[in-house]
Amino acid sequence: MQQVVSFPGLGLEFHLSNIAFHIASKPIYWYGILIMCGVILAVVYASRRCSAFGIKQDDMYDCVLFAVPLGIVCARIYYVIFEWEQYKNDLSEVFAIWHGGLAIYGGVLGGIVVVAAVCRFKKIELMDMLDVFAAAVPIGQILGRWGNFFNCEAYGGATTAPWRMVIGKTLAEAGATGNHPTFFYESAWNLVGFFILYVVSKKRKYRGEITLLYLGWYGLGRFFIEGLRTDSLYLWGTGIRVSQVVALICVIIGLGGFFLNRKMPFLKDAAQNSKHKEETA
Repeated sequence: MQQVVSFPGLGLEFHLSNIAFHIASKPIYWYGILIMCGVILAVVYASRRCSAFGIKQDDMYDCVLFAVPLGIVCARIYYVIFEWEQYKNDLSEVFAIWHGGLAIYGGVLGGIVVVAAVCRFKKIELMDMLDVFAAAVPIGQILGRWGNFFNCEAYGGATTAPWRMVIGKTLAEAGATGNHPTFFYESAWNLVGFFILYVVSKKRKYRGEITLLYLGWYGLGRFFIEGLRTDSLYLWGTGIRVSQVVALICVIIGLGGFFLNRKMPFLKDAAQNSKHKEETA
């Protein structure tokens, strides 16, 4: 399906198709391509940084092997649970993830459970492994949100801001009002977060520090961005946005734990004499 999207305040106009190309008669969607590119780049980055956290590449790959597919499944389950009215009459759509509908919180929670299980089985320090992934996950989110752009979804309410986006109208047709490009806000927020996590990870003081900072930073941005969106998932029968509730919990646990541990340590210090030294920036 082709759709026109314009940014009249910026003088930009795009004619988008959510389908990138076909293999035989099977459409390949931009949404899936961008998510997978994000996952691949995140894994590559994690593989180059894992030695700095005292983690072997093979152990990291073992976690990825299980966490990525199950994380995607959990992200879909999370979304479907809170959008059941949309799927209950057509169960085939539950499996059509290329149409959009992955909730990052479900993916993160599922991924943590899987990583914890693998670390327990292989006797690996869990918080070291989580820190590796927390430093890399924003890369996937930065790219993944642009899949929403191609699907013309995950946008916000009305605005007259210069960067407003107008769906379904050309520059000549667009008026003074458009919608908040919340997909871009979140992508940009994660980009800033990625660099913050990188800087902090270079002088990591304790195991779990990067994980807590990631939860706090992402939750803080998501809480406010979610308030602008028009397609939020709600707690059943209420006007409470699920993602805002989860985001607030992440902020309390993440930023609260991040700063509290510096005053009253409850997590282990990062290994100072690790045999693994970081070889790349």
